[in-house]
Amino acid sequence: MLARVRSGALRGIDALVVEVEVDVSSGLPHTTTVGLPDGAVREGTERIRAALRNCGFKHAERRVTVNLGPAGVRKEGAAFDLPIALALLAAFGDFGLPDLSRWCVLGELGLDGRVHGVRGALPIAAAARRAALGGLIVPAPNAAEAALAGGPPVFGVETLADAVAHLRGDALRVRTTVDAAALLAAAPLAAGDLADVRGQPSAKRALEVAAAGGHNLLLIGPPGSGKTMLARRLPSILPGLTLDEAIEVTAIHSVAGLLDGRPLVSARPVRAPHCTISDAALLGGGAPIRPGEVTLAHRGVLFMDELPEFRRNALEPLRQPLEERRITVARGAGSVLFPAAFQLVAAMNPCPCGYLGDDARSCRCTPPLVDRYRARVSGPLLDRIDLHVEVPRVPVAALADDAPPEEPSAAVRARVEAARARQRRRLIPLNAHIPGRDVRRLCRIGPAGRRLLEAASERLGLSARAYTRILRVGRTIADLAGEDEITTSHLAEAIQYRSLDRRRLASPYDTA
Repeated sequence: MLARVRSGALRGIDALVVEVEVDVSSGLPHTTTVGLPDGAVREGTERIRAALRNCGFKHAERRVTVNLGPAGVRKEGAAFDLPIALALLAAFGDFGLPDLSRWCVLGELGLDGRVHGVRGALPIAAAARRAALGGLIVPAPNAAEAALAGGPPVFGVETLADAVAHLRGDALRVRTTVDAAALLAAAPLAAGDLADVRGQPSAKRALEVAAAGGHNLLLIGPPGSGKTMLARRLPSILPGLTLDEAIEVTAIHSVAGLLDGRPLVSARPVRAPHCTISDAALLGGGAPIRPGEVTLAHRGVLFMDELPEFRRNALEPLRQPLEERRITVARGAGSVLFPAAFQLVAAMNPCPCGYLGDDARSCRCTPPLVDRYRARVSGPLLDRIDLHVEVPRVPVAALADDAPPEEPSAAVRARVEAARARQRRRLIPLNAHIPGRDVRRLCRIGPAGRRLLEAASERLGLSARAYTRILRVGRTIADLAGEDEITTSHLAEAIQYRSLDRRRLASPYDTA
């Protein structure tokens, strides 16, 4: 006898509906699984047998064939345990199960019949919605995230027996519903406050400009100057996620298995990989292909401390996601396109010892050593970072208890939100993402501004990309000021943020 049920397979952060077919026939007891299953799917045979036996579903041993279609798509993970078990019971015909072909089911089975959570419930639920299926049965820990897809009714189960009782109508489960808007409204504010950072007015201003326009930022300064402290407070001045963005981020974290029981990721993600990270962990890869840190930071912040210490084979491929806000991960089994619209915040020392240009301590590095250190971050990568900002040592007077209070993050965030509202009125989500063909239309400058920018380009040897990025930064500075026109003062401030371009013209030991 043949029985069918639906499940889902992950492909990147998306999913497709998989048809699970189970055929039971007479013959020697044997189970065959076809349809490109991985080791976890094949091992599920023994888990399913033990779960059925321990839940009291006794049946005669028969010859069983399991097909997972489409056959050309690799099936990975243990999420097919529950659908195979239910289809097997339906195929035996002795347990009163109805036609299951309109149900989408996923879940990993324990030997005692418990249903364990799985990765990717949200994108699979979205695939079930697109396929117009009738309902979803998922592990109880995954029910809330699956309900976010807004598709067929979702029912969470804790055991195999719960799923059978629901399908037979003996003990109906309560449909899971989630008020995503309420969860988002109740999200706590990001940890940390700019008021905690004493001094550094120019760096704080650069942080505000970066937040308002979505610009990438590089902080350069000696150890202890506050680079890391500043970078970790960028989320506190960013606007909150929209509902669509929150669901998108939740889907990514669901695929990566990082939800930790949360139904919704309600705060912008902040990822801070260590400089020893591999290129696969940073960019994505592995078998099966999993999202990397650049994708886990989607719609949030990627903080890379000690930027020159990262491996070159991890740094250089960052050019694609910084430019296109997505990344293609290609392996022998195929390629996957991951979203990667993150905001990069990086920090580095001015030299290997860290004290070049510091008034308190003298630098021990030779000029060739400084050049080699800076060359670890290539020019093309630096071109894609809009703001290069020097963070000098904080004077002791600014650290005193009687120093005047600093501006809190809430006040800065209000200005950032007002600037972003101006950008939305121009139908541009962020100034940093203005398409190249629209830069001259949206970032118009007068004759005086054009002369200033041309002189700076000749003096600093700016590339065409850097020239365009200065215009985008100038547009953001004007938005923060509430002005429609980009003036020479806005452009002068934007040019001032090209610190490393200015340094190329001078000796590494020129501290002026």
